[in-house]
Amino acid sequence: MSYQVFARKYRPQTFDDLVGQGHVSQTLKNAVQQNRLAHAYLFVGPRGVGKTSTARILAKSLNCLSVDQPTTTPCNKCSNCVEITAGNNMDVLEIDGASNNKVDEVRVLTDNVRYAPANSRFKIYIIDEVHMLTPGAFNALLKTLEEPPAHVKFIFATTEPQKVLATILSRCQRFDLHRIPANLIAQHLQFIAGKEKITLEPAAANAIARGAEGGLRDAESMLDQLVAFCGEKISEPDVLNVFGFTSQQTVADLTDKILQGATADAVQLLHDQCESGKDMMKLMSDLIAYLRDLLVFRVKPDALAEDVDPEFQKTLSAQAGLVENDRLLQLIDQFAEAEGRMKWAPNKKLHFEVALIKAIQTLDQVTLNEVIENLNALRDGKPAAVAGTASPARTGDPGRTKSSAKPAGVTDPGYNEAPTAASSKSTKPTKAAAPANDQPQTASPSSSDPTQIWEQVLAKVPARGFLRTLVGSLTVVAPEGRHFVLAYPPDEKSSIETLITTSNRKQLETLLREISGHDWALKFEPREGTPSRKSEPSSASTREYKDDPLIQEALEMFKGEIRS
Repeated sequence: MSYQVFARKYRPQTFDDLVGQGHVSQTLKNAVQQNRLAHAYLFVGPRGVGKTSTARILAKSLNCLSVDQPTTTPCNKCSNCVEITAGNNMDVLEIDGASNNKVDEVRVLTDNVRYAPANSRFKIYIIDEVHMLTPGAFNALLKTLEEPPAHVKFIFATTEPQKVLATILSRCQRFDLHRIPANLIAQHLQFIAGKEKITLEPAAANAIARGAEGGLRDAESMLDQLVAFCGEKISEPDVLNVFGFTSQQTVADLTDKILQGATADAVQLLHDQCESGKDMMKLMSDLIAYLRDLLVFRVKPDALAEDVDPEFQKTLSAQAGLVENDRLLQLIDQFAEAEGRMKWAPNKKLHFEVALIKAIQTLDQVTLNEVIENLNALRDGKPAAVAGTASPARTGDPGRTKSSAKPAGVTDPGYNEAPTAASSKSTKPTKAAAPANDQPQTASPSSSDPTQIWEQVLAKVPARGFLRTLVGSLTVVAPEGRHFVLAYPPDEKSSIETLITTSNRKQLETLLREISGHDWALKFEPREGTPSRKSEPSSASTREYKDDPLIQEALEMFKGEIRS
């Protein structure tokens, strides 16, 4: 017998042999067992995931001669099973939609549909790449497809379902075959290697599986080629050399150098890969995929259990603390843009180097959120967080985003914690500071006067700005449960609601918690009879700019002065 390539020799022959398509095989097995067979099926998915193989298995299940009815376990020994496997059964017609897409060819098919099968239960038409049919051919097939004879079944396969007419789709049961996870492909390659008495290193199997990008047929073809190149022992360097792939460890090292800000080392690594003949487009694609895995790992580590080797999950876990989600999204966007430019550029290494250096510089830049956090810290009289230092989001739970972490030196209203002596200290200059070992003097929410609490809040609000405009228009009302109620005149509703932003609300709730020791939730209500306080001076609103510590610090920094 002539040599058969692995993709044909190890083609799935039963539903249980299908790799990574359990949702399809189980549904079809149940349909056969319950005799709930549709007259038309459509298998959708990328190349090499088992569309045509599934169609053949279903045809064998329907026409197997070893039993007197359709079965979920065809024998693969009777004449029908053997002929269907070989593709030459006269009752199971496999048609290539790309080369038989004319109206006249489809009309011949529809004319032959009325004839009964020769020696099978069903006459089955398998049309591969059905999206290649012309609109006229689709229309010629419509009526027959909707009401075929009882002995006829149609099975379509396509990689581009969006090109199939909606009138065809509506007449079929659609099954979407997914890309096969890398670990399942690696396991199947090891199975083939065992059958062929080949030594396939696990790292080599994983490298092939990653390079196949979810297509089992591609992985089998690559293994076949490697056997011809290497013989009976295949290692990871062999895979990388033959196909120009970059090892996953190299991609992880490159990512680590990017996150660490080691520009020179990252560029040197890229130069070494280029000199060794690696495909720059493939390396860029692998880098983007790795950053995507890192992002997914930070959000939900369990999501990568089937796609990433356990050893590299440890690497992802270590790198997850070095970067935050918004930075990762920014990196992916930057490299994706560079990948688009590289497709048409003759010097791909040049664009890769520029994207690499730019990405590392971007990580060192301070974001607008960090600027706002530092300004808030300075306003509260606390030290600003140093740019580039690790925040709890980077050193703690990888799934936490930057917005949910509490940066150093910033009071976050989302954290319900006891106020410190520094945060509850009065701003009045005549009051002595409490000893460091004393407990903070906070007002009890049940006994304190809400008006006094609100006056202390007003004293901490800056003398100018939108927040001052807001609080200057509010009047405190008796608390309701955990709500600190603030009223304003009904005729000022539109202007007040514009000022009640999420940021202003959080700042006020933070000040309330620091002063009262109670976790208040603000409630704003328009009430008749509420006086307008915009024109009423308060102790805070009459404070001069020159007495503000921030203003004094700015004057000293810029050698300035205040002129009336």
